[in-house]
Amino acid sequence: MTRRRRKDGGTKTSSFGSPGRIGHDSSSFYASRLYEGQAKAKKVQYVENKIPAEFLDKIICSSSENMKELPDNSIHIMVTSPPYNVGKDYDDDLTLSEYLAFLKSVWKETLRVLVPGGRACINVANLGRKPYIPLASFIVDDMLDLGFLMRGELIWDKNTSASPSTAWGTWLSPRNAILRDIHEYILVFCKDTFTRENPQKRESTITKEEFLEYTKSVWQFSAVRAKKIGHPAPFPKELPYRCIQLYTFKDEIVLDPFIGSGQAAIAAIESGRHFVGYDIDEEYVRHANERISASAGQELFPLSKSRY
Repeated sequence: MTRRRRKDGGTKTSSFGSPGRIGHDSSSFYASRLYEGQAKAKKVQYVENKIPAEFLDKIICSSSENMKELPDNSIHIMVTSPPYNVGKDYDDDLTLSEYLAFLKSVWKETLRVLVPGGRACINVANLGRKPYIPLASFIVDDMLDLGFLMRGELIWDKNTSASPSTAWGTWLSPRNAILRDIHEYILVFCKDTFTRENPQKRESTITKEEFLEYTKSVWQFSAVRAKKIGHPAPFPKELPYRCIQLYTFKDEIVLDPFIGSGQAAIAAIESGRHFVGYDIDEEYVRHANERISASAGQELFPLSKSRY
């Protein structure tokens, strides 16, 4: 089904196509049998609770499996890249089922602390080759099982910064040709309802040019070197910045439950937002605080040294 023009100048779903979407009415598409049994938005009252001042714009040095410092319905967006459990300095050697269970406990807490309509953006890459582990698919399944609504997935095309990898298996032979990943995913979900309320009339800061670019499903920007940032697996500041601009208003709160090098916090500060971060490694917390302080012009310190 595609689209046709309505008398009021808008478009609506039809069996013959038109390329535009102006005031689009897609009700017939979502009423089709394809959407039978799919999760639907809930009619919920918008609630936004305040985070205690001592936890705002801070990194908490403890596990995000229990974000007890944060009230229900207090975070506007979660942006993160979880540890990959593949032998990095900060990883535990968990089985796949143990690893997914650990992540799911963090996603469950994220669901609790997000405001209605709040977004969760998860940057993840699939792993291995023998066999290939579709980690993104497993995370999607767990998020849907928890009750998140999926909004889409972004492909981060890293081709402009891809190293000249020679991990192609058997050279010029079909015997064991191996794909070389030059992309990662950013999985986008929301809580309860597809639309974010804004009763406080906060300002949207995204520009026209940014909006046109960031609403495309493929993002192209360079990765960053681990040595430059001082963390084994940092994502570039551009990644959380885009998510923050696209999905939040000024002065709202960004959560990164695996804050690592502090990139999400720096992106939040530079976007005129607040942040809360979690990490269990004291050295990474110290380093992230130094980087964030340089960006924010203030001293920030971890609040707890307890993992649980």
